[in-house]
Amino acid sequence: MKRRHLLIAPAAAALAGAARAQIGGAPIRILVGAPAGGSTDTLARTLSASMGPLLNRTVIVENRPGAGGNIAADAVAKAAPDGNTLLLSFTSHAINATLYPTLPFDPVKDFTALTCVATSPSVLVAHPSVPANNVRELIALAKAKPGQLNFAIGGIGSSLHMAGDAFKMQSGTFIVNIPYRGTAPAVQDVLAGQVQLMFAAVGNVRAHIKAGKLKALGVTTARRLPSLPEVPAIAETLPGYESSAWFGLFGPAGLPPEVAKRISDSARQAIAQPEMRKRLETEGAIPVGNAPEQFSAFVQSEIVRWGKVVKFSGAKPE
Repeated sequence: MKRRHLLIAPAAAALAGAARAQIGGAPIRILVGAPAGGSTDTLARTLSASMGPLLNRTVIVENRPGAGGNIAADAVAKAAPDGNTLLLSFTSHAINATLYPTLPFDPVKDFTALTCVATSPSVLVAHPSVPANNVRELIALAKAKPGQLNFAIGGIGSSLHMAGDAFKMQSGTFIVNIPYRGTAPAVQDVLAGQVQLMFAAVGNVRAHIKAGKLKALGVTTARRLPSLPEVPAIAETLPGYESSAWFGLFGPAGLPPEVAKRISDSARQAIAQPEMRKRLETEGAIPVGNAPEQFSAFVQSEIVRWGKVVKFSGAKPE
């Protein structure tokens, strides 16, 4: 009998540990600070469908758009740290730290960073009428005609807005921003020649580039992209220039380590699945799936980096 108790005790301890690592039985909600149908929403739904079976849980996406993602972020920051409420956020999580004079949460201290899901590179495009065929020629043109060129931007404080202002900051040029409420109308006006230039997600303009309706002057990644191998990286002309949107998974601060690990591990396993990687790449995204500590350090570095660009731009929240 004693021997039997000795055998049962380790098994019971293992079961207790597994139970502690389990998340509660209610559905897991992933809050998204963007409307349904956009790239962030699509990515969140792709991730939730893959994470559900791995966690043996129902994972649902809940859209809480508004204030550049701050409404969803605030809800998660104030949620119980039980693993049932998560946040799929994006680059604005770092940009907003400087863009907004005050926030109802701390973008680092009030969250548990779980993993960066993917990055989304962008490309600097021009209407065919613009007399510049590469970044070097564009910079020369902008310096010769300060204030006469313009950028379409899909939203004040967005990652693509900041990509353009980072470009102006590093190149020493003055190009006028023309704000739009959304990427789609901005792209349409560049196609029509109403606006001359735009930083856009590769997935949103790749077909127009291939069709010759837009000129691709440079990609925002540190190196050339396999999907646009003929387009130079902007960094080939402006050393150190890099600007990719990112999408990351967070929980509220104070998540028990075993719960945070279980969620992070399941998300990273989902991202590694061939079908999910293919889906992300179809959307123009690059899968990441890094460790929590790497993602946390990245977010903190992004807040510092984009803070400088926000101050240069003088942008104010809408």
